[in-house]
Amino acid sequence: MTRKLAIVFGGSRGIGAAIGAALARDGFDVALTHASATPPSPFEVEGASISLHRADIRNADEVSAVFEAVAASHGRAPDCVVANAGINVPPGPMASFPDERFRDLVEVNIVGAFNVLKAAAANVADGGTIIGLTTSLVRVAAPGLGPYSATKAAVECLLRAMSKELAGRNVRVNGVAPGPVDTDLFRSGKDEAAIQRSGALSPFNRVGLPEEVAEVVSFLASDKASWVHGQIVQPNGGLV
Repeated sequence: MTRKLAIVFGGSRGIGAAIGAALARDGFDVALTHASATPPSPFEVEGASISLHRADIRNADEVSAVFEAVAASHGRAPDCVVANAGINVPPGPMASFPDERFRDLVEVNIVGAFNVLKAAAANVADGGTIIGLTTSLVRVAAPGLGPYSATKAAVECLLRAMSKELAGRNVRVNGVAPGPVDTDLFRSGKDEAAIQRSGALSPFNRVGLPEEVAEVVSFLASDKASWVHGQIVQPNGGLV
Protein backbone atom coordinates (compact mmCIF):
# COMPACT_ATOMS: atom_id res chain seq x y z
CA MET A 1 0.00 0.00 0.00
CA THR A 2 1.33 3.41 -0.96
CA ARG A 3 1.49 5.68 2.04
CA LYS A 4 -0.17 9.07 1.88
CA LEU A 5 1.60 12.27 2.93
CA ALA A 6 0.56 14.73 5.65
CA ILE A 7 1.95 17.99 6.99
CA VAL A 8 1.05 18.91 10.56
CA PHE A 9 1.79 22.52 11.40
CA GLY A 10 2.38 22.72 15.13
CA GLY A 11 3.19 19.04 15.44
CA SER A 12 6.00 19.02 17.98
CA ARG A 13 4.02 18.39 21.17
CA GLY A 14 0.59 18.02 22.73
CA ILE A 15 -2.34 17.68 20.34
CA GLY A 16 -0.15 18.20 17.27
CA ALA A 17 2.23 15.38 18.17
CA ALA A 18 -0.72 13.09 18.91
CA ILE A 19 -2.21 13.96 15.51
CA GLY A 20 1.07 13.18 13.79
CA ALA A 21 1.34 9.82 15.53
CA ALA A 22 -2.25 8.89 14.68
CA LEU A 23 -1.79 9.80 11.01
CA ALA A 24 1.46 7.85 10.83
CA ARG A 25 -0.23 4.82 12.37
CA ASP A 26 -3.04 5.12 9.84
CA GLY A 27 -0.90 5.11 6.72
CA PHE A 28 0.63 8.57 6.31
CA ASP A 29 4.20 9.73 6.06
CA VAL A 30 4.22 12.83 8.25
CA ALA A 31 6.07 16.14 8.20
CA LEU A 32 5.84 18.02 11.50
CA THR A 33 6.60 21.68 12.05
CA HIS A 34 7.93 23.30 15.20
CA ALA A 35 8.71 26.88 16.16
CA SER A 36 11.45 26.33 18.73
CA ALA A 37 15.12 26.71 17.91
CA THR A 38 15.80 23.25 19.32
CA PRO A 39 14.02 20.55 17.33
CA PRO A 40 11.93 18.12 19.39
CA SER A 41 12.61 14.42 19.49
CA PRO A 42 10.36 12.91 16.82
CA PHE A 43 8.21 9.90 17.59
CA GLU A 44 8.68 6.72 15.59
CA VAL A 45 6.01 4.65 13.87
CA GLU A 46 7.03 1.50 12.05
CA GLY A 47 6.94 1.95 8.29
CA ALA A 48 6.33 5.70 8.42
CA SER A 49 8.67 8.49 7.39
CA ILE A 50 8.68 11.28 10.00
CA SER A 51 10.41 14.60 9.28
CA LEU A 52 10.78 17.84 11.23
CA HIS A 53 10.70 21.37 9.81
CA ARG A 54 11.14 24.62 11.66
CA ALA A 55 8.68 27.38 10.73
CA ASP A 56 7.25 30.51 12.27
CA ILE A 57 3.74 30.51 10.85
CA ARG A 58 3.60 34.30 11.15
CA ASN A 59 6.05 34.36 8.25
CA ALA A 60 4.38 33.32 4.99
CA ASP A 61 7.75 32.61 3.36
CA GLU A 62 8.67 30.12 6.08
CA VAL A 63 5.31 28.39 5.67
CA SER A 64 5.83 28.14 1.91
CA ALA A 65 9.34 26.78 2.49
CA VAL A 66 7.87 23.84 4.41
CA PHE A 67 5.68 22.88 1.46
CA GLU A 68 8.64 23.22 -0.89
CA ALA A 69 10.88 21.09 1.32
CA VAL A 70 8.27 18.37 1.74
CA ALA A 71 7.52 18.30 -2.00
CA ALA A 72 11.24 18.09 -2.79
CA SER A 73 11.87 15.22 -0.37
CA HIS A 74 8.77 13.20 -1.25
CA GLY A 75 8.34 14.18 -4.88
CA ARG A 76 4.66 14.99 -4.53
CA ALA A 77 2.09 17.24 -2.92
CA PRO A 78 0.69 16.48 0.53
CA ASP A 79 -2.60 14.61 0.73
CA CYS A 80 -3.45 16.17 4.08
CA VAL A 81 -2.55 19.46 5.78
CA VAL A 82 -3.37 20.05 9.45
CA ALA A 83 -3.29 23.63 10.72
CA ASN A 84 -2.74 23.07 14.43
CA ALA A 85 -0.12 25.68 15.33
CA GLY A 86 -1.39 28.39 17.64
CA ILE A 87 -0.97 30.03 21.02
CA ASN A 88 -2.97 30.99 24.06
CA VAL A 89 -2.24 33.72 26.57
CA PRO A 90 -3.35 34.29 30.18
CA PRO A 91 -7.07 35.11 30.21
CA GLY A 92 -8.43 38.44 31.31
CA PRO A 93 -11.51 40.67 31.11
CA MET A 94 -11.93 42.85 28.06
CA ALA A 95 -11.68 46.06 30.10
CA SER A 96 -8.11 45.31 31.08
CA PHE A 97 -6.89 42.83 28.48
CA PRO A 98 -3.36 43.88 27.45
CA ASP A 99 -3.14 45.18 23.90
CA GLU A 100 0.12 43.34 23.27
CA ARG A 101 -1.39 40.00 24.26
CA PHE A 102 -4.24 40.48 21.83
CA ARG A 103 -1.81 41.39 19.05
CA ASP A 104 0.14 38.20 19.79
CA LEU A 105 -3.05 36.16 19.50
CA VAL A 106 -3.97 37.82 16.23
CA GLU A 107 -0.51 37.45 14.70
CA VAL A 108 -0.28 33.73 15.44
CA ASN A 109 -3.85 32.47 15.54
CA ILE A 110 -5.27 34.54 12.68
CA VAL A 111 -2.39 35.74 10.49
CA GLY A 112 -0.42 32.53 11.05
CA ALA A 113 -3.44 30.32 10.39
CA PHE A 114 -4.20 32.35 7.26
CA ASN A 115 -0.66 31.75 6.02
CA VAL A 116 -0.93 28.01 6.58
CA LEU A 117 -4.42 27.66 5.11
CA LYS A 118 -3.58 29.80 2.08
CA ALA A 119 -0.51 27.69 1.33
CA ALA A 120 -2.47 24.51 1.97
CA ALA A 121 -5.18 25.56 -0.48
CA ALA A 122 -2.55 26.19 -3.15
CA ASN A 123 -0.46 23.07 -2.52
CA VAL A 124 -2.62 20.21 -1.25
CA ALA A 125 -3.18 17.39 -3.73
CA ASP A 126 -6.52 17.16 -5.53
CA GLY A 127 -8.76 14.87 -3.52
CA GLY A 128 -6.86 15.72 -0.33
CA THR A 129 -7.95 17.13 3.00
CA ILE A 130 -7.32 20.28 5.01
CA ILE A 131 -8.12 20.30 8.72
CA GLY A 132 -7.89 23.31 11.02
CA LEU A 133 -7.85 23.19 14.82
CA THR A 134 -10.06 25.71 16.59
CA THR A 135 -11.86 25.52 19.95
CA SER A 136 -15.29 24.72 21.34
CA LEU A 137 -14.95 27.97 23.29
CA VAL A 138 -16.13 29.72 20.13
CA ARG A 139 -19.58 28.50 21.18
CA VAL A 140 -19.18 28.94 24.96
CA ALA A 141 -19.28 32.37 26.58
CA ALA A 142 -16.37 32.15 29.02
CA PRO A 143 -15.21 35.23 30.94
CA GLY A 144 -11.64 36.19 30.16
CA LEU A 145 -11.42 34.06 27.03
CA GLY A 146 -13.12 36.34 24.52
CA PRO A 147 -9.94 37.46 22.71
CA TYR A 148 -8.61 33.90 22.32
CA SER A 149 -11.98 32.53 21.23
CA ALA A 150 -12.39 35.36 18.73
CA THR A 151 -9.17 34.43 16.95
CA LYS A 152 -10.33 30.84 16.62
CA ALA A 153 -13.73 31.97 15.34
CA ALA A 154 -11.86 33.73 12.54
CA VAL A 155 -10.18 30.44 11.62
CA GLU A 156 -13.55 28.74 11.40
CA CYS A 157 -14.72 31.42 8.95
CA LEU A 158 -11.66 30.78 6.79
CA LEU A 159 -12.26 27.04 6.83
CA ARG A 160 -15.92 27.33 5.86
CA ALA A 161 -15.12 29.64 2.96
CA MET A 162 -12.34 27.33 1.78
CA SER A 163 -14.70 24.37 1.82
CA LYS A 164 -16.76 26.08 -0.90
CA GLU A 165 -13.71 27.20 -2.88
CA LEU A 166 -11.92 23.84 -3.01
CA ALA A 167 -14.84 21.47 -3.55
CA GLY A 168 -14.21 21.53 -7.31
CA ARG A 169 -10.88 19.81 -6.69
CA ASN A 170 -12.52 17.28 -4.33
CA VAL A 171 -10.52 18.72 -1.44
CA ARG A 172 -12.39 18.29 1.82
CA VAL A 173 -11.99 21.06 4.42
CA ASN A 174 -13.08 20.69 8.03
CA GLY A 175 -12.36 22.07 11.47
CA VAL A 176 -11.84 20.29 14.78
CA ALA A 177 -12.82 22.30 17.84
CA PRO A 178 -11.80 20.57 21.07
CA GLY A 179 -12.81 21.48 24.57
CA PRO A 180 -10.15 21.59 27.32
CA VAL A 181 -7.41 19.03 26.59
CA ASP A 182 -4.76 17.81 29.02
CA THR A 183 -1.51 19.12 27.52
CA ASP A 184 1.51 20.90 28.97
CA LEU A 185 0.18 24.12 27.46
CA PHE A 186 -3.21 23.61 29.10
CA ARG A 187 -1.65 22.91 32.51
CA SER A 188 0.71 25.88 32.37
CA GLY A 189 -0.20 28.35 35.12
CA LYS A 190 -3.07 26.22 36.46
CA ASP A 191 -3.30 24.61 39.86
CA GLU A 192 -5.21 21.38 40.41
CA ALA A 193 -8.38 23.25 41.37
CA ALA A 194 -8.36 25.12 38.06
CA ILE A 195 -7.88 21.87 36.15
CA GLN A 196 -10.82 20.34 38.02
CA ARG A 197 -12.99 23.34 37.17
CA SER A 198 -12.18 22.81 33.50
CA GLY A 199 -13.00 19.13 33.83
CA ALA A 200 -16.34 19.95 35.43
CA LEU A 201 -17.43 21.71 32.22
CA SER A 202 -17.97 18.23 30.77
CA PRO A 203 -20.64 15.89 32.17
CA PHE A 204 -17.87 13.27 32.24
CA ASN A 205 -16.09 15.50 34.76
CA ARG A 206 -12.69 15.41 33.11
CA VAL A 207 -10.68 17.15 30.42
CA GLY A 208 -9.92 15.46 27.14
CA LEU A 209 -6.75 13.71 26.05
CA PRO A 210 -4.65 14.69 23.03
CA GLU A 211 -5.16 11.22 21.58
CA GLU A 212 -8.95 11.66 21.67
CA VAL A 213 -8.66 14.76 19.50
CA ALA A 214 -6.11 13.08 17.23
CA GLU A 215 -8.49 10.22 16.47
CA VAL A 216 -11.07 12.71 15.18
CA VAL A 217 -8.47 14.39 12.95
CA SER A 218 -7.26 11.06 11.59
CA PHE A 219 -10.84 10.07 10.81
CA LEU A 220 -11.42 13.33 8.92
CA ALA A 221 -8.20 12.74 6.96
CA SER A 222 -9.35 9.27 5.93
CA ASP A 223 -11.64 8.01 3.20
CA LYS A 224 -14.09 7.03 5.95
CA ALA A 225 -14.98 10.74 6.17
CA SER A 226 -15.55 11.11 2.42
CA TRP A 227 -18.93 12.84 2.97
CA VAL A 228 -17.81 15.14 5.79
CA HIS A 229 -17.00 18.57 4.41
CA GLY A 230 -17.28 22.15 5.64
CA GLN A 231 -17.95 21.00 9.20
CA ILE A 232 -16.65 21.98 12.63
CA VAL A 233 -16.41 18.76 14.66
CA GLN A 234 -16.32 19.23 18.44
CA PRO A 235 -14.59 16.55 20.54
CA ASN A 236 -15.36 18.15 23.88
CA GLY A 237 -17.00 15.55 26.10
CA GLY A 238 -20.39 17.26 25.96
CA LEU A 239 -19.16 20.74 26.86
CA VAL A 240 -21.49 22.18 24.22
